[in-house]
Order: sequence, then structure tokens, then C-alpha cells
Amino acid sequence: MTMNIKKIEEITSVLLKEIGEDVTREGLVKTPNRVARAWEYLARGYSTDLDDVINKAIFEDEECSEMVVVRDIEFFSMCEHHMLPFFGKAHVGYIPNGKIIGLSKIPRLVDVFARRLQVQERLTRQIAYTLKEVLDPIGVAVILEGRHLCMQMRGVEKQNSFATTSAMIGEFHDEVETRNEFFSIIGLKNL
Repeated sequence: MTMNIKKIEEITSVLLKEIGEDVTREGLVKTPNRVARAWEYLARGYSTDLDDVINKAIFEDEECSEMVVVRDIEFFSMCEHHMLPFFGKAHVGYIPNGKIIGLSKIPRLVDVFARRLQVQERLTRQIAYTLKEVLDPIGVAVILEGRHLCMQMRGVEKQNSFATTSAMIGEFHDEVETRNEFFSIIGLKNL
């Protein structure tokens, strides 16, 4: 999907006028184009192909059967309710079942789904279930810790609040010991 940059510029100009701004003011003349280009970047997850991201970096017949964890993956997304940013850290783990994925693909997978209008709960599930689908692992665990500007700068205005969401599949869901090992690795207290 290709974005219509000109249309987004027009919409941005209308928005600026409607909030009381003068779109001919020096500081705003190029703003509609800047906003359109920013949205092209911020929403690139819609046009990103998962197969291109994974790029054949799944390796089969691997003997690895221990937990693989990539933690503290920065993510940036946009809340679909207010179109304001939310951001934080993702922690992703899986237990291989004969297949592993190149480690750099996990942060890229997080970005594919984060670069769409989102809610944190769905983002967490999308990451987990995509890994489950491409690897068929023994288990997948995903935890996202996010700060939401829709809660911090409007509404309840709670600047120090974090939202934590999790998706536990397979052994991470079924086995407390496995789940607690994951929590220990990422630095969370056992739940």
C-alpha cells in the first residue's frame, strides 16, 4: 500500500486551520509535508511484508532446546484511539522445537506490528502468535511495558504510569517454572 502524501498534506492543512492556526505562517508552511512524511514512516508496518522481514532467516534441524530471549527491545507505536504515541520495551522469548530464527529478526518483527495504529494488548499478541506460526516452538512469551501519551498528557494525566501486557503460549503458559525463568531473565519478579 502506497500512502497518498498529497492527500495527507491536505488533511493536515485542514486540521491546522480547524484548530485555529495560520497555515501560511513561516513555521507552518512546510508542516503538512513534514506530517505526511512522518506518517509514511510511522505507519510503514501496513506495507511491510513479514516474509521480507524474516528473509529466510529460519534455520531448521537445530539442536537448541533451551530458552532464547531478546529483551529490552525498544518499540514505538501510535494509539489507535487518540493517535498519540505509546512506547516502551518488549521482551520476547521462545523455546525452539527444531527451528530457530535469526536474533535480529525478533526486533524487526516487533517493529512491523508497532508501526501500525495499535493497542498494546493486540501488539503483544501479534508478536507472540507470529513467532508461534513461523517457528512452531515449544512455547513463546512476550511482555510489553509501555508508556502511553494518551494517559500521560491528556485524560487522567498520570505521567509515571506504565502498562504491562503479556502473551504466554505453550510451555510458558502451562509451566510456572518456565514462566518464572523467563521473568527472571528479563528482570521481572516471579508472578
